[in-house]
Amino acid sequence: MQVQNYHNHRKFYPPHHFVYLPLLIVLEIFGIYKIWDDPGNQPIWILFSVIVFLLFYLAIMVRQHYALGLQNRMVRLEFKQRYFEIFEQRSDEVAEKLSFDQIAALRFAYDEEFKELLYRALHENISGNEIKKSIRNWKPDLHRI
Repeated sequence: MQVQNYHNHRKFYPPHHFVYLPLLIVLEIFGIYKIWDDPGNQPIWILFSVIVFLLFYLAIMVRQHYALGLQNRMVRLEFKQRYFEIFEQRSDEVAEKLSFDQIAALRFAYDEEFKELLYRALHENISGNEIKKSIRNWKPDLHRI
């Protein structure tokens, strides 16, 4: 298995990202083309294009909403558990000072770097992206949605 790092940590679901969504885009372009190419059936092609657009929108929003909502909750819980294991105290005050992007980025750091990067996030307010770029020894997350 390839080592995970900043450049390859994003994940795609091929049937969704490379089949279903491109197919909807092609159908939408075809529908818009037919609106101008077939004036006799223009209302039908407008309706077709609107329906395809709504399917495209719903496919993106529903899939993302549920999966990311659950994943975000789990990332926050993981942060709290990890903080407790490292510092032996609750993380409520610390977690309130961090953005979700910062919390999510910290999960890619092993414990020693976690401490250092958490300090920088709290005191220098570095972004999640900067945290990820600062990680020297990337801890892979191979169970993401």
